[in-house]
Amino acid sequence: MSARALVRIVQGASIAACLAASPASAEYVGMPGAVLQGLDKITARVSELPIQNGQTVQFGSLVIRVSACNRRPPEEPPEATAFVEIGDGKQTPPTLLFRGWMFASSPAVSAFEHPVYDVRVLRCLMR
Repeated sequence: MSARALVRIVQGASIAACLAASPASAEYVGMPGAVLQGLDKITARVSELPIQNGQTVQFGSLVIRVSACNRRPPEEPPEATAFVEIGDGKQTPPTLLFRGWMFASSPAVSAFEHPVYDVRVLRCLMR
């Protein structure tokens, strides 16, 4: 075996070891709340809604609750995810219209569809 072939084998093994040791995806960091963006399609009013985890706010006729918001560490590509529940506040008790995770970088993945309102995650609240 030539010296050049041996060097390539050692380099390949080193790269494989580094890739195996590094995590494929970083753990998300829990944050105290989320900043959502609400759009009223009738009036074209856009509002930022800072919501603490466990807090419920009213946006138009919607009742919005955030249960959790997570973001990636700063050294990773930016991403924020929030677990959101949205209900129709016109009814007592409010009818659940949406419940699930929303992604800031891909709002269409888990979108809230409503004829009058759009709601999406912008970012997590900082500590």
